[in-house]
Amino acid sequence: MGTLAVYRNMDYCSNCGKLYGQNDELLKIVNGHRMTRDFIEIVTYTAQMVPGFKKAEEVLEKLTGIRISASQIKIISEEVGKDIFEKQMEKAEASYALPEIAAPALLEKDRQDAVLYILADGSAVNTRVQDEDGSTWKEMKLGLTFLDRDLIKRKNGSAIITKKEYVTYFGSVGEFKKVLYDSAARAGYGRVKNVVVIGDGAHWIWNMCKELFPDAECILDYYHMTENVYSYSRELFPNDDKKYKKWAETVIYYIETDQVKKALKKIADSPLSDKSKQTVNLEGYITNNIDKIRYLEYKNKDYYIGSGMVESGNKSVIQRRMKQAGMRWSINGGQYMATLRAKHESKRWSDVEKIINGMQKAS
Repeated sequence: MGTLAVYRNMDYCSNCGKLYGQNDELLKIVNGHRMTRDFIEIVTYTAQMVPGFKKAEEVLEKLTGIRISASQIKIISEEVGKDIFEKQMEKAEASYALPEIAAPALLEKDRQDAVLYILADGSAVNTRVQDEDGSTWKEMKLGLTFLDRDLIKRKNGSAIITKKEYVTYFGSVGEFKKVLYDSAARAGYGRVKNVVVIGDGAHWIWNMCKELFPDAECILDYYHMTENVYSYSRELFPNDDKKYKKWAETVIYYIETDQVKKALKKIADSPLSDKSKQTVNLEGYITNNIDKIRYLEYKNKDYYIGSGMVESGNKSVIQRRMKQAGMRWSINGGQYMATLRAKHESKRWSDVEKIINGMQKAS
């Protein structure tokens, strides 16, 4: 193998003092990077797929034979991610400001007989910014929207979503809710008969749901509920597996069969020691979510009741790329990468391609 030298014929503009490549427009070379749009897309795609910019440098050289530094890969991918994110926020701001246009509410008789699912969760990402307590971990919020017709349920209770959209925001609920609302509007909010919001019990999720989707059915994730019951029971009977399982299964059965008062009584009759700090206040947890655990009713409506899909989304969208050993992100850089990851995992990479195709030609 040898070195291939490529020469670009340039024209000089005496008025502005700039050089122009004679064939740059034909070759689709982008301003500033001296790369074609096609190669910028390859760089961006690799950057969000591979766990680390240095690793992306290695992969690109191996697959294309072109050596591009990790720092340049970071610059290019963040530039594209920034454009995607800014357009996303512009659209989200408009949808949130004018919901009657983004999601016009049709009459009940005109709405589709479908269920719109809206899920939200958070995942901590390590940053270069310390808070007042010295922590560098910040929450990346992730939303997921899809329709029931795009949900394939398996016999074991799991499911596959054939069409979905992930959205991310590295910061406050105040901004994340706009992005989530915009995604819900695209998915069909206002045009479908039923809306279901599933959350793990975090107050910010229920408060956001109450504001954005007042007509939605809010459901406490079934699996979080059972995990908390088992955790509480394990502390009650730390040395007796038989009792611990039986107690937990009884409480869960009461909840599943709409006998919540019996569940609460059983919990009240089995208080943990005041010294116990290892598990949730189960009585308070159930009481605070009592209107969100009507699982028998949800089963009869054939609603999905688990938030596992958004949790698995956290792993695929955020963790696999952004929570590797030693990684620390700037707030902006983390947001831009998460936005690219969300587009990829939503199978909406064409949105990224449109941004790159619209980038200015070289000057």
